[in-house]
Amino acid sequence: MTKITFYKTEDGIYYGFRETGHSGYEDAGKDIVCAAISAMTMLIINTVEVALASPIDYRIDEESTDIEVIARGALPQYESDKKKNYAIASLMLGYYHQLHDMIEDYYEYLDVDEQVQQI
Repeated sequence: MTKITFYKTEDGIYYGFRETGHSGYEDAGKDIVCAAISAMTMLIINTVEVALASPIDYRIDEESTDIEVIARGALPQYESDKKKNYAIASLMLGYYHQLHDMIEDYYEYLDVDEQVQQI
């Protein structure tokens, strides 16, 4: 099972996540759950880093499938551009909701939660 924990502030601003584990839906290379999660994760990283030109910290351990993504640009104390704050936080929240939609069909392979965490 892949477990994804989203990080958010006490104010409810989503700014990162951690993904751990293999979904186990299918063998490597045929696992559509893993492929969807991987594609969405890279979309988040590339959108924040390239399209929004905002720094993003990420660590990807391909062997253990442990991934952590922190986009400080979602938080006003790190980024003064309110449009970037909103865009990045919205992207994270959209990913959170998309994964919850996936759980409806793949609940045995995917778990999503959230954690209030100070950064």
